[in-house]
Amino acid sequence: MDKRTVEVIIPAYRPDERFNSLIEKLSQQTHLPQRILVMNTEESLWKQAPVCRAAFEAGHTAGGVQLTLVHLPQEEFDHGGTRDRAAAMSQADVLLFMTQDAVPEDEYLIERMLAQLGDDTGGSVAAVYARQLPAKDCGLLERYTRSFNYGEKSQVKSLGDLPGLGIKTYFCSNVCAAYVRSVYVMLGGFEKQTIFNEDMIFAARLVKAGYKIAYAADARVVHSHNYSGKEQFRRNFDLAVSQADHPEIFAELSSEKEGIHLVKSTAAFLCRHGRPDLLPKLIWQSGCKYLGYFFGSHYRVLPRRLVISCSMNRKYWKNKVF
Repeated sequence: MDKRTVEVIIPAYRPDERFNSLIEKLSQQTHLPQRILVMNTEESLWKQAPVCRAAFEAGHTAGGVQLTLVHLPQEEFDHGGTRDRAAAMSQADVLLFMTQDAVPEDEYLIERMLAQLGDDTGGSVAAVYARQLPAKDCGLLERYTRSFNYGEKSQVKSLGDLPGLGIKTYFCSNVCAAYVRSVYVMLGGFEKQTIFNEDMIFAARLVKAGYKIAYAADARVVHSHNYSGKEQFRRNFDLAVSQADHPEIFAELSSEKEGIHLVKSTAAFLCRHGRPDLLPKLIWQSGCKYLGYFFGSHYRVLPRRLVISCSMNRKYWKNKVF
């Protein structure tokens, strides 16, 4: 059995019942984490949420896993900075980052992620991310997107895959991703101030340093969204902003090509399965995604008020100079 210690880090904001299921499932793993560290935004919102307070007040789960809760004001939350702050509080061998709405499908999640993860030796796998399965209420379009981005076959990616995979070489999702802590620290961790996409930015740095990223298809979490067109627009706006802020990584890699591939593949899927009635919705949502990405890529030439109205993460812009 793998003897490496694992710490789970979960940013939280208005957690719901899925968060309770997440904590419960983590306490039932075949490889138990030594601690679950929750970075909660706004203490008052935590008190209003239907969370398992008794376990946190006791400081441990029913399975005996240590629980630590840290509250921070909303203005201090940052996608990269908050996670990095939590990482600095850990001495575990492996850092497992998850979101509050990603629930392990079974008790083997951590065990199977560790099986893919190497050590701090150059050329080894230093990061691994899990497969995301659609929830029961997930719409057909989003279900297909899940299967497109998170297939049934595991994969290991390195710098040599860049000509073939392009931007997907750097794909890694902090919805559920584990990192060798020593490598994470050595490479400086996540960006301390980023609107979004801290996982891919760090993954690119990791790959360029000679390490590999693994996709563990047998390590599964249930996680999906039913975003509206407006939400898709704002999410892709923030994604493009993060890429525009890091031209050293993304300038020579096209996200549009992968997006077009997804649209064509989804359209073919709908026609094959007798659902051409969903093509207008696909076109609408794809258009919202593209416009969000286009505006985000050119955010520096837009009026500040328009930029803030387009963004999903509006607090980010309070002290942002551009």
